[in-house]
Amino acid sequence: MSRRKRLVVKVGSSLLANSDLLTPRFGFMQRLLEDIARLRADGYDVILCSSGAVALGMNLVGEKPETAGLSDKQAAAACGMPLLLNAYKQVAHEYGFEIAQILLTLGDFEDHRRFLNTKNTVHRLLESGIMPIVNENDTITTEEIKVGDNDRLAAKIAQMVEAKDFIILTGVDGLYDRNPSEEGAQLVEELQDVSEYLEATTGTSTLGTGGMLTKLQAANMAQNAGCTTYIANGEADRPLSSVLRKERACTKCIAHKEPASGWSNWLSDRLQMAGSLVLKDEAAARLDDGVAIKRDDIVSMDGDFTRGDVLHIYDGEGIERARGLTDFTSEETRILVNNLDIPAETLLGYKSRAEIIRPNNIVVLETRHLLWDAPSGVSAD
Repeated sequence: MSRRKRLVVKVGSSLLANSDLLTPRFGFMQRLLEDIARLRADGYDVILCSSGAVALGMNLVGEKPETAGLSDKQAAAACGMPLLLNAYKQVAHEYGFEIAQILLTLGDFEDHRRFLNTKNTVHRLLESGIMPIVNENDTITTEEIKVGDNDRLAAKIAQMVEAKDFIILTGVDGLYDRNPSEEGAQLVEELQDVSEYLEATTGTSTLGTGGMLTKLQAANMAQNAGCTTYIANGEADRPLSSVLRKERACTKCIAHKEPASGWSNWLSDRLQMAGSLVLKDEAAARLDDGVAIKRDDIVSMDGDFTRGDVLHIYDGEGIERARGLTDFTSEETRILVNNLDIPAETLLGYKSRAEIIRPNNIVVLETRHLLWDAPSGVSAD
């Protein structure tokens, strides 16, 4: 394994694209890649997660960010991606290193085989001294299959490569204890529990899809993998190294001292909810004992999922207790749950224990995880 330190950097659209002209901000890109070159020389492997393609393509399709629909944004992404990558390539060559592009969709993170394939590609590029530039494939994604924001996408990359540090560059100095426009707002310089500040995170930029909420969600995902997150203003001469060397104000989200395994992180830190189960109280109480979730444990369910999807597990009070990899489709699960008096073999056509989720495929959530609200109106019918 490489002894080089791993750093994941996420850059938002507002830093990369001029908000009025919707053209590349070459001055910022020069400062960013110059600093990356400096860090590479100091022993860092850097993975850049970059927004900006949609914003840079808006002029070419004759649209504005505030009025563009999904198809407009898809077309803008197709036009803007070559502009963005060409700009990065030109600047990177000035500082003597190569770049590569990796475009991902939700399935590349939620399907474990595709997740591992992506991981192998990233590692191979790093072995060759090439900086991967990762982005969601906005040209083909729809609302149903979108990651939705590059903050959490970047956090999944940080988990994937076992990064030590994760820097989110944005247009403000970091997280504030309330809306920064309010009088008396104070910068939160360090925190361990991001849930304490979720109520202070409303609002997004006109060019991007993520606000401070998604940045805290991303920080939580990175924390679980033992990665420290910094939320910092990108408008600095050395936007990355000045953060790592504690030379300017930012928000530091401290990594957990005992990170979970890669498998547990993949199971527990989701980007979208494929489906959910509500368990009987006694079954929910047994989750800590490492037992399977069986069909007679289930009160209700929600979602159309396939075998191998990760389901969110709730107790009767609607509190999320665990996440787990299902052995059955939603259709098979409904049949099993609604016909408890009929043997599973008769219902399915093959021999089965009717364990919806096996014990080794369940992760019981701890206080360090951000919980998801249960879907309303769940039913097994």
